[in-house]
Amino acid sequence: MPPTFFVAGFLIGLWLESVARIRIVTGDAASRMLALVGTAVALLGFFFSLSGILAFGRADTPMFPFKPARALVQTGPYRFTRNPMYVGAIITYVGVAIAMNVVWPIILLPLVLAGLYTFVIRVEERYLHELFGSEYDAYRAHVRRWI
Repeated sequence: MPPTFFVAGFLIGLWLESVARIRIVTGDAASRMLALVGTAVALLGFFFSLSGILAFGRADTPMFPFKPARALVQTGPYRFTRNPMYVGAIITYVGVAIAMNVVWPIILLPLVLAGLYTFVIRVEERYLHELFGSEYDAYRAHVRRWI
């Protein structure tokens, strides 16, 4: 499941924080402000992911990668990105790290994304190409993977 990559990366980052702490800011006032900014960013990411989930619901197709797709969703946030749920998860991940004033999870994010791309996105894209053929190819040609 794709969220596993984000959770694992974040937990490893928190473990690294316990070994070698790196703060974004120091001081109580700055930490409180950072917590507010990070929470706002995390909520923005959550709602962006939710918009992708709702688009799948409106198209009456499962969002889980282990269930067969019934439609190629190209509405809502899928007009701008082929992976709004992942983009939202990235924004949420960074927002939570900011809110917690921790750096290691952010440092590990490229590894999380490499794992997600290698083991999930490439498989999903191959599956969608096999299932929807030229319709998916046309969609891929005009909508970016990320943003």
